[in-house]
Amino acid sequence: MTVNRRARGLMLALVFSLAPVAQVWSYTLEQVRSYAFPEDLVAAKQGAQVAWQVNDHGKRNIWVAKGPDFAARQVTNYTQDDGQEISSLLLTEDGSRLVYVRGGEHGGNWDRGLPVNVLSHPAGTKVEIWTIPVAGGTPVRLAEGDYPTLSPDGRKVVFIKDGAAWIVPSDGSAEPKKLFTARGGTGSLQWSPDGSRLAFISSRDATSYVGIYSDDNTPIRWIAPDVYRDSQPTWSPDGKQIAFIRRLGDGGTPPLALEFEPRPYSIWIGDAQTGTAKAIWSSGKTLRESTLSGFFEWAAGDRLVFNSYKDGWQHVYSLSTKGGTPELLTPGNYMVEEATLSADRKRVIFAANTGTDKDDHERRHLFQTPVERSKVTQLTSGAGLEWSPVVTGDDRLLYLSGTATRPPLPAILKDGKQKLIAPELLPAKFPADDLVTPKSVTFQAADGLTVHGQLFVPKTKAKGKRPAVVYLHGGPQRQMVLGWHMMGYYSNDYAINQYLAHRGFVVLAVNYRLGPGYGFDFHFPPKAGQRGASEYQDVQAAGKYLQSLPDVDGQRVGIYGGSYGGYLTAMGLAHDSALFKAGVDIHGVHDWILQYGLKELFKREQYEVPADTKQAIEAGWTSSPVSALAGWKSPVLFITGDDDRNVRVGQTVDLSRRLRDTGVHQEALILVDETHSLQRHENVLKANQATVEFLERFLKEANRE
Repeated sequence: MTVNRRARGLMLALVFSLAPVAQVWSYTLEQVRSYAFPEDLVAAKQGAQVAWQVNDHGKRNIWVAKGPDFAARQVTNYTQDDGQEISSLLLTEDGSRLVYVRGGEHGGNWDRGLPVNVLSHPAGTKVEIWTIPVAGGTPVRLAEGDYPTLSPDGRKVVFIKDGAAWIVPSDGSAEPKKLFTARGGTGSLQWSPDGSRLAFISSRDATSYVGIYSDDNTPIRWIAPDVYRDSQPTWSPDGKQIAFIRRLGDGGTPPLALEFEPRPYSIWIGDAQTGTAKAIWSSGKTLRESTLSGFFEWAAGDRLVFNSYKDGWQHVYSLSTKGGTPELLTPGNYMVEEATLSADRKRVIFAANTGTDKDDHERRHLFQTPVERSKVTQLTSGAGLEWSPVVTGDDRLLYLSGTATRPPLPAILKDGKQKLIAPELLPAKFPADDLVTPKSVTFQAADGLTVHGQLFVPKTKAKGKRPAVVYLHGGPQRQMVLGWHMMGYYSNDYAINQYLAHRGFVVLAVNYRLGPGYGFDFHFPPKAGQRGASEYQDVQAAGKYLQSLPDVDGQRVGIYGGSYGGYLTAMGLAHDSALFKAGVDIHGVHDWILQYGLKELFKREQYEVPADTKQAIEAGWTSSPVSALAGWKSPVLFITGDDDRNVRVGQTVDLSRRLRDTGVHQEALILVDETHSLQRHENVLKANQATVEFLERFLKEANRE
């Protein structure tokens, strides 16, 4: 067949007139991820010196600022996107020297202390302790090791290597040496206030003890060793006593596998000279009463302050060292997530999801209260978020701050007002004006539970109904918020959600049950996870909520998430492909039995196993996506690193192989030698771009059949 020139021109004109007009996007995914993320803010105990680390496109460096003006400057100069994280950032008490660890993957569930080699370098990498003067210079390698602690005078660093305590001068003027030899694993190193002794935890086969090292010629003093697991030693200000947490040792009748196990604890005070100790308070025996959140400090006025779920919320309590009833310092229906003491140890400064605005339950603001009684004062407020409070030696409050449209930056509270530090960390071309402000929404799960979320609605108008995406965080002990997240991993996900909204998607970030922020019963729900996946009801409800929105095309709803969010993504695709038309599963758990080795419960040499072992294995299987592959019809993209130390890469390999037999369309992005947290920025961008491209390819109108 032949077509004359005029007819061909008419046909081309018709084709171009019918083709969709390409939208000009105002910013790229790279631009919305161009910010530098600050974390690990620390303050010197003397003067007005702070330091923090910054991850700028994978180049991790340390910044400092000093009062009164707190002008920020970069101290280290690491120039490569090499995946070598910085951790255990320390400042000497006088603020003159920094100590830090470079390397490893400290967010892992296993192999935390092993090196990370995301560049696949033939020579490999190490986990090492480094130091540098705050004034600047070249970093000095102190030792191969981890978890350093500075002496009060700043001259010595103790650290852990091969499960033992080592010591090295903080300026690197001498070689490191082993400090002492003890059975078991050594950890939780704590200098006495005068720097003459070192408290530590010695973990044995079924017990753990508090020990005190004095010098090479004095035997280690053990504090009331018994058939228990002791932890969290904290010195009294005068160095004469040590408070610690005591729980039952290992063993006993195997607890039921389908229920959370209560772990009652008691608070003890030991005499550092004699080694004797006594209990001053014991928790209740229920799960709620025995859930301790980690914060435990010796404050002024012989008060111990600690976090507990005692009243159904994560709160700070104060207890006299003489015993008695703990004083609730932070009453109210909110969660205390971070807490620190003022320089004089008379006040607790904390971050909490509460405030004067009705949506503050999905933000963070800062508060303070005296340590001896409840008198809470709100320090920050507004539509932004404030977290990671630190107090300098001269009593200045600094913290990290973000908003819905501005990524995190350090800040100082001055005369009741916030002043940003290091605003130069935010790129000049960052698209803040083009970002949306997510809305707080709630919806009901099938069992009637109220579920919270944040809804991202595009700014631009659409000619027709929009595609939509359910986003699921990991953890599951996380809470997404109405702004840039406090953690780097979820800060990245927040940027993806912003970009998806920019590309025309309605995005719903879901705070499903098992996460914190909404009380004990929400945080520890029955029959969740491998015990029955009750939280999947919240995911299903989120998809239906999106379908109910008038501007959403109910036939173009997708789903994505990482880690535990990857697990729930796979659950959605397996159980509700009619609801979720496509999904991106990023290093998710797919088989609880494979992940946790539940089958081994039947293979133990011991006679006793949990009474509900058979039921637990059945629940673990039915709670796993691999048990419901017959209903999986929607296309999926798998993304994972093969050095994942939180979810074994075999979880993705196994599910991918199973899906091959079903004919489901699947794609995979394997990031060689990458970890769960995606430590190389280049790999973060690869994963982000692959996620957005896949969702657009299968959910945008032009690609529908």
